[in-house]
Amino acid sequence: MLVVDDDEVIRQLIAVNLTLEGFEVATACDGQDCLDRVHDIDPDVITLDVMMPRLDGWETATRLRSDPSTRHIKVVLITARAQEEDRRRGLGIGVDAYVTKPFDPAELIQIVRELAESDGSA
Repeated sequence: MLVVDDDEVIRQLIAVNLTLEGFEVATACDGQDCLDRVHDIDPDVITLDVMMPRLDGWETATRLRSDPSTRHIKVVLITARAQEEDRRRGLGIGVDAYVTKPFDPAELIQIVRELAESDGSA
């Protein structure tokens, strides 16, 4: 499990909630950090903020999907961008779920659990 968000408070909130639910969690501070670490961490699921410096969530998700070694990783976009065009853009990239901020941590945990279990792991 890899949590990617440039906001430390949100990153830690997600990480703590997922850890309490039994997930092994690593964090990254932006999209470039995610791509630099993804092969070492080998997560089943990545939660990915959209609006980040250096490399945003759109481009990060696109690169994850275009790389055969990371294409299988489940991606949950988490964003304040709630417009339908943004949701369509995320689904067009091939993300597995789209969650808008503010979000209910219990709802996010349920989405992550379902995605992790659909891959045969928790």
